[in-house]
Amino acid sequence: MNVIISDHARRRLQEERQQLIRVEDVLAAASSIPGRIQVATRFRNFLAGSGRWFDVVVKDSDNLRIVITVIGK
Repeated sequence: MNVIISDHARRRLQEERQQLIRVEDVLAAASSIPGRIQVATRFRNFLAGSGRWFDVVVKDSDNLRIVITVIGK
């Protein structure tokens, strides 16, 4: 399944709260979630390569998994 990151999520990665979370971290987190997500769902406690914890909100659409937003902790 292909994973895309929404423009909103990319902008959020530039904010201080999401500092040190890279696009690669988000892609790996979204790819690791098994099954299909029919409605936007928050998945918690992923660890970025930098050691920062974050959550993602994802939804599946056809053959795509869309990362809607990223929430740094």
